[in-house]
Amino acid sequence: MQKILLAYLLLATMALAAQSQPNSVPFKIDKGRVLFHDKVDKEQQRFLTLLQNNNSLLNPSADPTIQQLLQEAIINKTDLQQDLIENDSLLNGQEKVKYIRGLEILIAGYNNNLGKKDFNPAIAPTLLTAFEQARQLDNNKQSIEPVVVANNYAIGKILVECFLFPENAGVKPARVLLIQKYLALHPDEILPVLQRNPELPTADSLLVIAAKADAKKFYNYAAVRDRLGERIRLHTDAYVQTISKMAISKSGQLYFPFFDLLLHKKITYTEIDSVKEDNLAYYRLLVKTRIDFASRIMAPLKDTPMGMQELSRMMNTKAREAFVREINGLHDQPDAVRFKCLEPLSPQELYYLCVLSEDEIYTSSYLGVFKRIFQKMPAPRGDELIMSVNADYFRKFIKMAAAYNTLDTLLKSMPDSNATVLMKSFMIGLEKSTNLENVEDAVDVADSYSSIFDKNKKLAAFMLDEANWNYDRCLHNNDKNGMVVYNIERTLFESADTSSQVNLSSSLGIPPVFNVAYSSLTDDSGRVVQQVFFYGDEDKDGQNSFANFMTLFRGKPEWSIAENPYWVTIKSAKGKPVWIFANKPLYGEDDPDEEAQQKLNEYLADKKIHPSVFIHRGHSYHVKYSLQQIQPSARVVVLGSCGGYNNLNEVLTISSDAHIISSKQVGTRTVNEPILKAINTALTNGKNIDWLPMWKELGKQFTGDAKEKFDDYIPPYKNLGAIFIKAYRIASSK
Repeated sequence: MQKILLAYLLLATMALAAQSQPNSVPFKIDKGRVLFHDKVDKEQQRFLTLLQNNNSLLNPSADPTIQQLLQEAIINKTDLQQDLIENDSLLNGQEKVKYIRGLEILIAGYNNNLGKKDFNPAIAPTLLTAFEQARQLDNNKQSIEPVVVANNYAIGKILVECFLFPENAGVKPARVLLIQKYLALHPDEILPVLQRNPELPTADSLLVIAAKADAKKFYNYAAVRDRLGERIRLHTDAYVQTISKMAISKSGQLYFPFFDLLLHKKITYTEIDSVKEDNLAYYRLLVKTRIDFASRIMAPLKDTPMGMQELSRMMNTKAREAFVREINGLHDQPDAVRFKCLEPLSPQELYYLCVLSEDEIYTSSYLGVFKRIFQKMPAPRGDELIMSVNADYFRKFIKMAAAYNTLDTLLKSMPDSNATVLMKSFMIGLEKSTNLENVEDAVDVADSYSSIFDKNKKLAAFMLDEANWNYDRCLHNNDKNGMVVYNIERTLFESADTSSQVNLSSSLGIPPVFNVAYSSLTDDSGRVVQQVFFYGDEDKDGQNSFANFMTLFRGKPEWSIAENPYWVTIKSAKGKPVWIFANKPLYGEDDPDEEAQQKLNEYLADKKIHPSVFIHRGHSYHVKYSLQQIQPSARVVVLGSCGGYNNLNEVLTISSDAHIISSKQVGTRTVNEPILKAINTALTNGKNIDWLPMWKELGKQFTGDAKEKFDDYIPPYKNLGAIFIKAYRIASSK
């Protein structure tokens, strides 16, 4: 039956096409105009060819009814226009040529715009009607502008090109109108367009739209000393004025997090000025503002303050620069010295230090901050702490507590009933993660499960039950995104028990996570190429790390080493070819280690060498520079520092099938080197990398403090956050 139906539709389409061939006119055409009519017929035939080929540009043509409407317009209505023009005794020959040429331009414009943004093929009937209306106006020496006003951007864009020979009086104002129609569809392009056309009549109203669409982008344009910047600065709208005033100030970046408060006159520039030079006071004002904003976002208010992203970004910067890096850097000092800078901070201010520095805070730093949070509370209860910040970042706080083995302490600090409610809240509502830009909460839940499963089987079972319950809830509500999210969560939870033999590849439709095929790591020459990033540090950490790394290869007959001022090249002398390129951790003015990495990248690009293994060796704050250099060829990425959501997402955006090894704290050579040695042994033997048995063997090599550090490393098959991102990307693309 299905084949019969398809055959019927195909025959119907062919019949329609046959009935709708461009007509030969039933009257004599002046030989001087035959060529112009032929050009119209050729454009009609081009349309039919597109339709008969079922071209993807003509999606609506899948419906035979829509096919018929499109053909009726492009073929029959166009033929009718040709007849009307030729039979109009009031038109002279030159005028007839003008309108026949206009028809050709019209149909060509329709064909040429198929598949482009803002263009729906279904406009064909309306387009022909608009042409007839515009032709009548043009024939009466009137402006075609009213027709452009009455129709959408796509129709107007094609129409104005049909009345240029000679140009209709309405073409110029219509072009201005078309810019406005286009910008109404694409407010993100208002500012670049206005920068080229600052005198556009509706610029003032467009500037308000642009400011409210993206205040930060608007801020950057307002700071420029050009004609658009001047127009912005003279604008009378309060919203625009507030951004403009910040943009021309030397302290504009420090004001911007308080944009919402400044706009509504809940804070003054003077109040911000009084704290902006004091890291502690400024951070405190940021936290106070964030807590206020979090309360406004909560139901039933559901008020989203402006500038939330900038507030979060500045809080993140200040938390790291003023506090976290200091306590990280003093990790060898007594606690009284190391944590002295935290003494003035409140529990809430300490809370934000934790959640904002996930990918940089050391384990010992986190534990010190966590302890001080509860020491400073009159009644040390986790539920009251979370409510005091209006549950802001609470999933991140729970995830980190699970990772650093403080979740039991957190949950036991409150009544059992509240702990249950908290963990239910942790699991519910993840369906609000509707795209890869806001899926972080769901990733945090997935990430936390491995740690919870290893330490608290009862709580892990509770989370699995909640994932199943939430899946059923979303199924009942026909919430497709919710079903996707919770199906991934419960599948990942079940896979955490490696004895369960859950096949993640078949269950979630993702590539294997327990192993990496050797063949996927080799390049066209049969080599496995690795690139290692080192950084020169004032404290010599990077230099020491490089020296320790080189002990894996120096003096070893199975490896050969060549070097130049910028990098070393290490090649296997036995077994399968493995090439390792590592830049030198140079230290000094003008970032010589950056130059070394750049020189190495240029060499690799010139030789068309594409590494499949990338290794970051350095402090957490160097990770972003390593990520910028990872290539799509990456199949194994060793971060050697926290694989927070942003880092995981960035790696998987570059290479969707990358296997990521990360650590809860800064990488350490006592763990890094055995891992790298195990990987290289497998590769020189030409074997697949099987993570599960490799990790079990590695675990046997460590004891005491080294074992604790090894346990902080997360192998790819336990990196549930990364696996969630992979699975969600694939599910979202279907």
